[in-house]
Amino acid sequence: MFTKALDIDGPVGRLEAVLMTPATPPRAAAVLCHAHPLHGGMMHFKVLFRVAKVLQQRGCAVLRFNFRGVGRSQGTHDEGRGEQDDVRAALEMLEREFPGLPIVAGGFSFGAVMVLRVGIEDPRVTALIALGFPIGRLKSTAFAASSTKPRLFVQGELDEFGDGGAMEQFVATLPEPRTLVVIPESDHFFTDKTDELAVAVSEWPALTYDLT
Repeated sequence: MFTKALDIDGPVGRLEAVLMTPATPPRAAAVLCHAHPLHGGMMHFKVLFRVAKVLQQRGCAVLRFNFRGVGRSQGTHDEGRGEQDDVRAALEMLEREFPGLPIVAGGFSFGAVMVLRVGIEDPRVTALIALGFPIGRLKSTAFAASSTKPRLFVQGELDEFGDGGAMEQFVATLPEPRTLVVIPESDHFFTDKTDELAVAVSEWPALTYDLT
């Protein structure tokens, strides 16, 4: 397994990134997006790193990056508008570096919203992972209503931005295939529950990478 730092050519300049590759030729590629930039979100956050390790162990090349204005990434926060273009730049990098491989797009909190907004419509993305989806902070979830791509939602039962019950109601309205895992007694940040989070991602059936 190998990890290297790199820069992505983003729409407003450099995007600081880290690429993790498996010991064998990758079977898929993935991008993982971090939490809200104005509330401490960054690519090195524990939740993202733990999920990146799971995906790497499952044979995936995993790209994490800092949104514009975070760390060494250039630009300034754009309230979720330009950040969607940052996601697209990351997808372009993966498509270029790993041509022909299925691409999984995942994110935590704000990052989950960004990857769903982009990945549901982007034909390069074959499956989606939303961790700590902040449903209670969204004015509308219509953007997520029609996708039939495989989607995994992992939510803390006590998530202060959308608890397990709220997520169960939301996911029940979505077309298949979709999977919801609610982690008991977990908060939004999966505090002391990252082992359970890792299991939920690792056991997701879509990680066979037979994705079309």
